[in-house]
Amino acid sequence: MPPELSKTPSTFTVKARIEGKRIDAYLSGRFPDYSRSVCQKLIDADAVLVNGQPVKASYRVRLGDEIRVWLPELADDAPVPEDIPLEVVYEDAAFTVVNKPAGMVTHPAKGHWSGTLVNAIQFRFDSLSTLAGEHRPGIVHRLDRDTTGLLIVAKDDVAHRQLALQFEQRTIRKEYIALVSGVPERDSDYVERAIGPHPTNREKMAIRLPEDGGREAVTFYEVLERFRGYALVRCKPATGRTHQIRVHLAHIGCPIVADKLYSGRDRLTIGDLLGPEAAAAEQLLLDRQGLHAHTLRLVHPLTGREMDLSAPLPPDMAAALAALRAYRGANSS
Repeated sequence: MPPELSKTPSTFTVKARIEGKRIDAYLSGRFPDYSRSVCQKLIDADAVLVNGQPVKASYRVRLGDEIRVWLPELADDAPVPEDIPLEVVYEDAAFTVVNKPAGMVTHPAKGHWSGTLVNAIQFRFDSLSTLAGEHRPGIVHRLDRDTTGLLIVAKDDVAHRQLALQFEQRTIRKEYIALVSGVPERDSDYVERAIGPHPTNREKMAIRLPEDGGREAVTFYEVLERFRGYALVRCKPATGRTHQIRVHLAHIGCPIVADKLYSGRDRLTIGDLLGPEAAAAEQLLLDRQGLHAHTLRLVHPLTGREMDLSAPLPPDMAAALAALRAYRGANSS
């Protein structure tokens, strides 16, 4: 074993409800302090054995499989509380919902050890759930760094388990608002395409066949407003894959505005709407992906009460939308 790995492996047996899951996804779910890419590297290094034999990351676990994994040592330093402003949309003793700003990473990871949502909630709240591990206290789900909007934080393990179950059973309803480049042909439709890791770019996800690591992914969408060359779209993901909305909208030819990873452009300017010769052509309207987690519908984890929460469009998306209405709308010249 490489010296950075633990000398004693973790050993466990696969249960029935996990059967059929890819082993890299299974390990990252069982050990939330380790990303899926880290688990893939462990598998490649033969630091994961199934029934005493090395396997590939695409191996699907079976009932009764005995798995042994040598995990790398975690850094001793847990995330520290940081006094970072947070907009709280809802709060009680069981959980809270915050309106995450653009540019904030959900939890510490390589290259982002401070300034994360975890650092902020540790300062703000006295108690957080522990189920996601020492480095992700309170984290039930996540949003991409440059996606804004509603994010749930659990304050105790009982609430966390119940909220996680709602996500697993797909009873939590999420709606996102997106500004897209291009206009969908239909007023409403859905995209049903499996998503998996991109074959050559580790930062991206892609439409992939199940045999190539793709996992079921479904996104419903509705066009709210049409502009010349752009649209405002409401998205309702039925599944929760990484980058799901971004990948699915790009797949139908309508990538999210200023989403460099999937559209190739990292900004929207006045010049994009009026042409490069326009006055103030370089004026920036949006410099991050135009995606906002707008509403959440869930059942309170302790009382069973149905809840509807929402967060308005952030100022940058609102300004970009106003410019589209002014310069690319039906009544603009």
